[in-house]
Amino acid sequence: MDESFRGNYPPKFPPNMSQLQNPQIKNPNFQGKKFPTYLDVEYVTPRTRILCEIVSKTPKSEIDFALNSSGITPSHELVIEVLKLSYNSPDGALGFFKWVGFSIKPSGYAWNLMVDLLGKNELFDQMWGVIRAMKGEGLLSLATFVSVFESYCNVSNFDDAFMSFNVMDKYGVVPDVVAMNSLLSAICMQKNQARKAYKFFDEIKAKIPPNGDTFAILLEGWEKQGNVGKAKTTFGEMVVRVGWEAKNIAAHTAFLNTLICKSQVDEAVKFLHVMKGKGCLPGLKFFSNALDILVKQNDVVHVVPLWDTMVGCGIMPNLVTFNAMIGLFCNNKDVDNAFRFLDEMPVYGVFPDSLTYNMIFECLIKSKKGRKVASFFKEMINNEFVPTPGNCAAAVDLLFDQDDPESGVKIWNYLVENNVKPVDVTANVLLIASCKIGRFTELKRFAYDMFERGIIIQEATIGKLQKILYKEGRSARDLYDSLERRWKASHRL
Repeated sequence: MDESFRGNYPPKFPPNMSQLQNPQIKNPNFQGKKFPTYLDVEYVTPRTRILCEIVSKTPKSEIDFALNSSGITPSHELVIEVLKLSYNSPDGALGFFKWVGFSIKPSGYAWNLMVDLLGKNELFDQMWGVIRAMKGEGLLSLATFVSVFESYCNVSNFDDAFMSFNVMDKYGVVPDVVAMNSLLSAICMQKNQARKAYKFFDEIKAKIPPNGDTFAILLEGWEKQGNVGKAKTTFGEMVVRVGWEAKNIAAHTAFLNTLICKSQVDEAVKFLHVMKGKGCLPGLKFFSNALDILVKQNDVVHVVPLWDTMVGCGIMPNLVTFNAMIGLFCNNKDVDNAFRFLDEMPVYGVFPDSLTYNMIFECLIKSKKGRKVASFFKEMINNEFVPTPGNCAAAVDLLFDQDDPESGVKIWNYLVENNVKPVDVTANVLLIASCKIGRFTELKRFAYDMFERGIIIQEATIGKLQKILYKEGRSARDLYDSLERRWKASHRL
């Protein structure tokens, strides 16, 4: 289900940091820098590199001469590339931009980059100088003011962000609901500022009617702060003002997440049923988050109804959510439900992984279901999932203890024949388990084979073998003595 309804705020122009910090970053030392430079990216053209070097290294008074001496004629694409990589050199970038104006008329995108660059460097006087010049050129747009909102909010200068909104119409840009939502989003991106955003909204909503996105932004703000009371009030106001909108998944998700995160599971389920009746549902993000929280709280009472609601709404679970549910049941030794969910995975196009199988295998061992342990091990290896070393050792111990040593030996043989490592823990368990049930011939064979393979036999294991074998008569004591000699010899190698 699509969760991108609120993806339009703020508008993606000029570029935000996620766009500037693109996947081509190559410098391992980039992390921690405020903005990337031409030295940090994977590839820049020779002309871009030359101009970026001039912008970043040349004194302000000499930049015109250096740029003129470069012999490079700027193009619109070149200007944009240089500005994107010059956020750390605002004075040089401004000098470069003025120099460009003598050759070509910069595009609106380039002008907006300058506004963003100056604002992100807190050079607000110069930023407004560029905005006034843009007004004269007829190039101002909402995107310009979105950048201004973000720059002021990033430094917690909310009063000037509000002032910027209030003067938009004087610059020929309509302060409409998109502009209002962009400012609300910029405020809510800052830590613990949802109240400030709501106060602004409360003061202006009579003048600019809100839409679904408005409430999604506010509800996400309350979610970040964990304010259940305000979230309920805002959600109620949303229903009254804009009604139930099935496409506003972000609002429904944020509201329910707030309830779940504050342990109001019953309330969340109640609202979820109301939403379902209205044809308005949250997305997978909510269900994944809610299931994760309920699993951590070991809440088996609410988790199954929530799951049934999720799949009943047509939301497809993924491997992570299936493993979370199976893990919860395994922690509570609910083997039947664990197998139920394992069997249902292919129905949703999901297939188990090693974690899935090992959780169930461990649960069967802890529940002392020896027969099922043996059969499930076969299923695991048939599907090419090997149990963890700890599970192998525990399974061998259980099977010997429940009079099924043959199945325990099959596990050991599988590990040896397939060169599965490490096997040291299972090896030590196998020796002690064989000794306990009097299978001395096999004990000797296993032990000598382990010595040959260089498998580490613990001193504690040798001590336990001595206690058992010394109570079993002369031949058993001789067996122990020979094992001890081989063990000591292997330690000297």
